[in-house]
Amino acid sequence: MQFVAFERAKQGTGASRRLRNTGRAPGIVFGGDTPAITIELDHNALWHALKKEAFHSAILDMDIGGSVQKVLLRDVQYHPYKPQVLHVDFQRVNEKTRLRKKVPLHFEGADNSPAVKVDKCVINHVMNEIEIECLATQLPENIVVDLSEVTKGSTIHTGDIKLAKGIKLVMHGRSNLTVATVVEPVEEVVAAPVVAATDDKKGKKKK
Repeated sequence: MQFVAFERAKQGTGASRRLRNTGRAPGIVFGGDTPAITIELDHNALWHALKKEAFHSAILDMDIGGSVQKVLLRDVQYHPYKPQVLHVDFQRVNEKTRLRKKVPLHFEGADNSPAVKVDKCVINHVMNEIEIECLATQLPENIVVDLSEVTKGSTIHTGDIKLAKGIKLVMHGRSNLTVATVVEPVEEVVAAPVVAATDDKKGKKKK
């Protein structure tokens, strides 16, 4: 994805506030062999771009002053209650940049799995994203979790995820975390109808 940014001369809280009032969003670009620079972006274009999954997890082409740089979105600050971006951070990357990044998980094949197709189970997604480490050029927009072979009673763990060469999971000391579970259908128990008790006058004894 490509987006346009402009180098920003004025800095500070007051300058950023005035910038936002003109429909722009302040930001910064850092990393690489060049110093960090402050930038500004069209707020509406940025807002719509942020709704796309790839803008958060893929390498982006930033056009600034006619020069295109490879960058990665690192942080976004939103207004507490207004639909407004307060600040955005980008990191410059190249073919030698090694990074850690959370990427979304895409679950595929569940409808054709024995668990769902035969046993009418439901797949419960425990994790929706996972952190990986790789070269910037290897960064995937998402990681596919194949559920086509899952069966009733099974559990999918991080060790079951297939990764491309050069990509590894960042587990922070943990191991084989649960990614998804197979939930068996709940059988409905139909209770027997309750018959209201009636007085049988003929069966009563006179005192």
